[in-house]
Amino acid sequence: MRRRFVIEAVMIATYGHLLVPRYPVDYVIPYSSIAELYEIRESNDPVMDDLDEDQYVKTKVNELILFFEDALNRKKIEKAIGAPWRESTPLLLSEQIQFTIVNAMDTAQYGELFDPVETELLLTGIRLQIPLLTDQFDFQDKLIEAEVPVQIYDIEDFEFAVEEGISAMDIEG
Repeated sequence: MRRRFVIEAVMIATYGHLLVPRYPVDYVIPYSSIAELYEIRESNDPVMDDLDEDQYVKTKVNELILFFEDALNRKKIEKAIGAPWRESTPLLLSEQIQFTIVNAMDTAQYGELFDPVETELLLTGIRLQIPLLTDQFDFQDKLIEAEVPVQIYDIEDFEFAVEEGISAMDIEG
């Protein structure tokens, strides 16, 4: 069974182990987070402190941009962004990894507590009832404090999330 996670596109480029999962994964990416890849590519600012790691991440960012710009993938994405909350058909990266792009819509419901990308991530998780993957402790803390009804996993717990995870029944029980 393929596990689904809401994630920012840049996280996939930043964390190489996300590209080699042991089990099939569907990364659900709000369309607006793809724009962040272009911002990183155009910026001279480092993404990582270590020069080698920074170069690796920027290479992965470029690879992801090329993947999303592929004619077939671009067509699937363009179809998805035609209507609010529409999901693209799967964009296959490998046998283990596929991406689903969502035309997430920011709403005022959480807009005061979270930035626009965070809001789209959490709303996508809530709407599709799938967990979020993030490395941002502040974001995780804000989600917990605001009692947002979405499951979150830290990137460091990715293998656990893919292999076992925690179901809604586990949380309620």
